[in-house]
Amino acid sequence: MGGVRGRRELFGLLCGVWLWVSAAEPSPPAPTGQSREGSPLQFRLAGYPRKHNEGRIEIFHNQEWGTICDDDFTLANAHVLCRHLGFVAATGWTHSAKYGKGTGRIWLDNVNCGGSEKSVVECRSRGWGNSDCSHEEDAGVICKDERIAGFVDSNVIETEQNQVEELHLRPVVSQAKRSLPVTEGIVEVRYKNSWAQICDANWTSQNSRVICGMLGFPAEKKVNRNFYRLYAQRHQLSYRLHSVSCLGNEVHISMCSFEFYRSNATGVCKGGMPAVVGCVPGPLFATGSAQKKKRQQKQQGQKHLRLKGGAKPGEGRVEVLKNNEWGTICDDRWNLLSASVVCRELGFGSAKEALTGARMGQGMGPIHMNEVQCAGSERSLWSCPYKNITQEACKHSEDAGVRCNVPYMGYETTIRIVGGRSAFEGRVEVKHAGRWGTVCSSGWSTTEAMVACRQLSLGYAMHAVTETWYWDASNVTEMVLSGVKCTGQEMTLSHCQHHNAVNCPKTGTRFAAGVICSETASDLLLHAPLVQETAYIEDRPLHMLYCAAEENCLSSSARNANWPYGHRRLLRFSSQIHNNGRADFRPKAGRHSWVWHECHGHYHSMDIFTHYDLLTANGSKVAEGHKASFCLEDTECHEDVGKRYECANFGEQGITVGCWDLYRHDIDCQWIDITDVQPGNYILQVVINPRYEVAESDFTNNAMKCNCKYDGHRIWVHSCHIGDALSDEASRRFEQYPGQLNNQVV
Repeated sequence: MGGVRGRRELFGLLCGVWLWVSAAEPSPPAPTGQSREGSPLQFRLAGYPRKHNEGRIEIFHNQEWGTICDDDFTLANAHVLCRHLGFVAATGWTHSAKYGKGTGRIWLDNVNCGGSEKSVVECRSRGWGNSDCSHEEDAGVICKDERIAGFVDSNVIETEQNQVEELHLRPVVSQAKRSLPVTEGIVEVRYKNSWAQICDANWTSQNSRVICGMLGFPAEKKVNRNFYRLYAQRHQLSYRLHSVSCLGNEVHISMCSFEFYRSNATGVCKGGMPAVVGCVPGPLFATGSAQKKKRQQKQQGQKHLRLKGGAKPGEGRVEVLKNNEWGTICDDRWNLLSASVVCRELGFGSAKEALTGARMGQGMGPIHMNEVQCAGSERSLWSCPYKNITQEACKHSEDAGVRCNVPYMGYETTIRIVGGRSAFEGRVEVKHAGRWGTVCSSGWSTTEAMVACRQLSLGYAMHAVTETWYWDASNVTEMVLSGVKCTGQEMTLSHCQHHNAVNCPKTGTRFAAGVICSETASDLLLHAPLVQETAYIEDRPLHMLYCAAEENCLSSSARNANWPYGHRRLLRFSSQIHNNGRADFRPKAGRHSWVWHECHGHYHSMDIFTHYDLLTANGSKVAEGHKASFCLEDTECHEDVGKRYECANFGEQGITVGCWDLYRHDIDCQWIDITDVQPGNYILQVVINPRYEVAESDFTNNAMKCNCKYDGHRIWVHSCHIGDALSDEASRRFEQYPGQLNNQVV
């Protein structure tokens, strides 16, 4: 009954047995390496939580273990290092100490491999021990789980490893067996090819809190252990762990102290029983009337924390509400403890990843917090110590994000895509009423495709495909779903509206719905202050508006004007549209279908790119929305970003990540025709990509609103903001704006 003692150490230290590789006696297929001093190199994977083929990469050099900095790290580097470890290749790599921070030396920095080198020594770098990094930049590798043939080095998983890679709750109560998520049951850990139990001797609520966090639940609850005691007496159990002791703020059980039984043990856990845990699901995953009521109460309450830009629930850029305005968090000292506080507060489990460097896209507006340092037990992020931001300290390129543990719901088991050229595209097939079938493409749009890609765990929707005859690789011909209408926020297509009985105008498989998904997406935002700074009125003579009339940039009453005499009154302003996402914004239509406009001398790649409207306080339009047809290009970019798109000479159109497209107030169609508008108080609204023709990571920030007062001669525009930039209370005040008594806007 002896065990291997797991130790609780500082956050970020190694949890789990090391994977050792000695290059001293290599076999022929295995690459070898020596340091420049001539001593043999050894390699190992370390960190938490991880599987046997991934982890923080560490090198034994000059009698000391050390790490590699992630500066300039590439997949080619990972290929070389994975071969050192006895794997055939790498499938990915990680940065920013995803597997926890190492200790000791940082042996290599700015490593640059071609990918075919036999040893990392052959790759370019700054040299042994020459680094300007901290352990917050430790690199990790994810190796393909396939061994090099004949590799005989010692890179094997120890049978008594101090690591728990996977666990779950085994539901025993009949009601729990029938539904997902599983919120109560016996805790089991993966051991070899089966599952084993944990002895509950001295089990605490802190242990349960850690287990629940790993499984995607924000909190634990008490359970009736008597039933489980009867179950344990009637079944032969195999115990793997005992003496588990957690503080409660750990993000993974591998960070707690515990002991392993040396082998599958059946006659152990004297006087105890298997550990049983009950968890409380967050509002998004709640079931039953009581839970739904709780969800509604939470939604009605004023929220002060949210995630933006993520492809699925539980991930995104962290934004906090301060002084009625949403803002971001700087990633300085951002770690899993602080990220877990965010995740649990939002109704998810502990954090799986603490993301830095605007991995979920850049926000706009203020940066409210910096150097957040949570202990992990706080109920609110605002309870954690933090520093206020200064203008010079952080930029939005340093916005913090999270990926949270979420409960397993099994949504991916009722959808699949077939026939595509890659795993990210194909015809959609769903399991409906117990049988697989296709989805009617009538009304199939980007919002439905977003839900499908989310359900498939394939990221964002790049295209909603309505004809899929070229993906005919399945023998499924029955159409089982039609009339699908989603908001884009649902977790599964079954949560969207749809017909009770299939009613599709074109039922052939050629017209079945399909998707093209992507791991990244663009995110367009309008720079609101520029609209406010540049707005003015111009009375423009009709003889100067022939081109604008041709492109329908004037209100309908212009058709009855006495051309070319008279004028139109125009509200003009500049628009600066930024791409703050993680992929370039490209028009949906290919170059072959772009429309040439002779008057303005360029191609229009999108029929409708923006809507400009003047609204009353109750939302009625008083000036017809200008359905702008624009040419997309990079006008300016951040200093470290190069321009890619230019309209001239039939050039490629789009907006690069980190760039913006500027439409000056003095160009045609950059206005709203207010000739027929009466004096009064109005709302100026600009909506980008209003028909969702091009996929984005976040459509909630595509609208911009301003208050304005028009007295018949002049106009005052103020309080311009992105549609989701303010608190609910501030937004209500904006909508109920009574109007200006004078031109002194405060």
